[in-house]
Amino acid sequence: MILVFGASGTIGRHLVHLLRDADVTAFVRDPVKGEELGCRYVVGDLDDPAAVAAALRGADRVFLNAGGAQPSAGEQPMVGQQRTVIDAAVEAGVGYVVKLSVWHARVGGRLAEGAHGLVEQHLKASSLDWSVLAPSGFMQNFLTGAAVFTEHGDILGAYGDSRVSYVDCADIAACAATLLTGEPRAGETFVLTGPEAFTHTEIAAKLSAVAGREIRYVDLPAHTFATRLTGLGLPTSFAEDVAALFTEVATGRLAPTTTAVTDLTGRPAHTFDDFLRDNADTIRASWSA
Repeated sequence: MILVFGASGTIGRHLVHLLRDADVTAFVRDPVKGEELGCRYVVGDLDDPAAVAAALRGADRVFLNAGGAQPSAGEQPMVGQQRTVIDAAVEAGVGYVVKLSVWHARVGGRLAEGAHGLVEQHLKASSLDWSVLAPSGFMQNFLTGAAVFTEHGDILGAYGDSRVSYVDCADIAACAATLLTGEPRAGETFVLTGPEAFTHTEIAAKLSAVAGREIRYVDLPAHTFATRLTGLGLPTSFAEDVAALFTEVATGRLAPTTTAVTDLTGRPAHTFDDFLRDNADTIRASWSA
């Protein structure tokens, strides 16, 4: 049995659909969302070790995806939650874990990079066989504008002219499905990117063409960007970490592209134009105002 954590999220929904012909169970907090998935599901909370342990009974493969960087100081909640899953998976005799991480995850990194770095460290020190999916930024960040920083309908950032090789979450799910249903690729990390890398000025122009109005990318110095984020209601420490992370991206660290999506799935990775075409109605509705 394959147990999918984070099943009701953007990647998880794609994944359980791809696994519809397999023995798959979704772990969800909300039974309504579980029903919407159209597969077997269990209801539980990652902060409840007993619920996690019960869900893992009978599982032999696990997709580990839950939580993200939160605007708060200290260790991110997802670190403890995913460690709980890993420890319970060991106790349950799970054979293989596919973890969704981020590109450049490392202990001591900022926000999600640091949190995933800690979880990866715990996973690799366990007795479990594992593979790690390390995607670049998600194309879905631009689907509604909710996952990017916007002001007056424009995109804010501190990326400069650097390029980012954004990847479609549907491709991430397809890679996970390949690993979960095929021969385990134990001990391997796969950096997942799209086939192209764009500047955010170029991305804004592409969004503008679909939305039917001008969307600008407004590039700011890091300190100004952090100040604007606090003005949007983010805690100061979180805003400063976001700004610092964006300036690291400005060095080009997310610009390279890989062939991992094609290598795992046997088909080309989706382009940004593919993504825009497939989600045009949602983008128009979200970005046209």
